[in-house]
Amino acid sequence: MDLINGGLNLLFLLLSFAILGMSGYGLAHALRVPDAAFVSAGKLKKNIWLIILGLATLFSAAGAWSFLTAFMAVGGAVFIGLGAVSIFTIAAVIAAVVYIVDVKPAVKGMGRGGNNGPYGPW
Repeated sequence: MDLINGGLNLLFLLLSFAILGMSGYGLAHALRVPDAAFVSAGKLKKNIWLIILGLATLFSAAGAWSFLTAFMAVGGAVFIGLGAVSIFTIAAVIAAVVYIVDVKPAVKGMGRGGNNGPYGPW
């Protein structure tokens, strides 16, 4: 039973770090996109997305840290389950997925100069 509990705990630990990576990626992408791209795509303003994704990264980092400490303390002895996951971690997943699936493709390519060729500006 310890092997099953340890495997499931490790799976949830990897998922919590995947959530952290996903929200961090969304935040890094939102920082690089110009302000006008959000407005011209008909999405929320850049500042609002930065606040949402910043909080999502903060909450997912806290969730990953709490799950890591619980995993280091328990290991495979008992199943941790979703006890370390809060409603804020679930909100962080939703915010990161909405940004990556909906907003990122809409603002992709906006704000670039018109003189770009296939290998850069010419």
